[in-house]
Amino acid sequence: MEWDLKHEVAAPTRRSRNIAVTLLVVAGCVNYLDRSAVAVGNPNIRADLHLSFSQLGLLLSAFAWAYGLAQIPAGLLIDRFGPRRALGAGLVVWSVAQMFAGFVGSLGQFIAARIALGLGESPMYIGGTKVCADWFALKERALPIGIFNSSSALAPALAPPLLTLLMVNFGWRTMFLVAGVAGFLVALAWLLLYRAPDDAKIPPADLAAIRADDGPQESPRGLAELFWLLKFRTTWGMFLGFFGVVYLSWMYATWLPGYLETQRHLSIAAAGYLSAIPLAAGFLGALGGGFFSAALGRVMDASAACRWPVMLGMLAAGAFTVGGALAPSVPLAIASMAAGLFAANVASSCGWALAAVVAPFRAVASLEALQNVGGSLGGTLAPYLTGAVVQHGGSFIPAFFLAAAIAVSSTLFYALMAGNQIED
Repeated sequence: MEWDLKHEVAAPTRRSRNIAVTLLVVAGCVNYLDRSAVAVGNPNIRADLHLSFSQLGLLLSAFAWAYGLAQIPAGLLIDRFGPRRALGAGLVVWSVAQMFAGFVGSLGQFIAARIALGLGESPMYIGGTKVCADWFALKERALPIGIFNSSSALAPALAPPLLTLLMVNFGWRTMFLVAGVAGFLVALAWLLLYRAPDDAKIPPADLAAIRADDGPQESPRGLAELFWLLKFRTTWGMFLGFFGVVYLSWMYATWLPGYLETQRHLSIAAAGYLSAIPLAAGFLGALGGGFFSAALGRVMDASAACRWPVMLGMLAAGAFTVGGALAPSVPLAIASMAAGLFAANVASSCGWALAAVVAPFRAVASLEALQNVGGSLGGTLAPYLTGAVVQHGGSFIPAFFLAAAIAVSSTLFYALMAGNQIED
């Protein structure tokens, strides 16, 4: 695959790029497979640990609390030590946490395991976007970031059938243990195979082409960088807008199987398998987002090429979410939710790419971290508020309407606040 549209890079550079993106996709899949385990095991975990819907919502949210709080420290660590070491350490931590979840005996222990999982996974998408910024020129970053980000939708699509198969045959605890072992294998591959461009012995001409539009190569400024970024309207627009992107996506990721079982009265196995359809559509949306931005980048500047798909995607996602909630049959509900997740993941993919093109090169990881704090707040509230609404009213329909309203509001934040480049 040839990524660079302006400079034909040498074979070692192409090979290193392909290895980097492949490893990121695999790591991202394991990352989201681990996150999805509680959602897939929802009914059995609730029964074994005697949890209410509100308690289960609390458990589903615990990961996102830790993940969100760790975003800024993770961004600083990536800027300081580089993605190779930061992601390698994160992979080990989250794999230990996932395996521990297979041995828990109480809600408190399970929440502790999910918090540790959130801390370990916090560098994944910030670091992965930084890897793409390291290896690709400014106008070419949207496509590899979109391909990498598609793992965040591919894994949830694969999770219901794969994890349901493990759970039905071996129990939910074994499901967590197997996922943890997979993480250790990916950590080993990452540390053995990935190198940053400066360490990969690529031709100087290739490195110069990658860095041509990035401006001066300055050292990271640590916390001062974060305070500087907070002065910009664009930063706040991305922070608030990404809240809605992740709220909607995480509501589906955590509650879709439970919704199909409770609201649509499907069996555990049927809910697990049918959940894969909207989640697979989300994968196609995340992958398509990178291609959409790359195509738009030929006729408009890089930031606009990323921002327009985010806005249109979130409008469509809100509309289809309402349609899914009101659908009179299971097939129509599944089709509408599939369209909603496709659109939401177009927005997610392009949202990640936006941060990599509007910030100075030295500040990419820091801006990604700030944006993802907003996303993590959405991810924290989505499962808990959904569970609380269902507990109070006995129906998922109001929860879906709330998610749709939040999706539309995120469009406004991107439209009104996130349009300008961040410059010194």
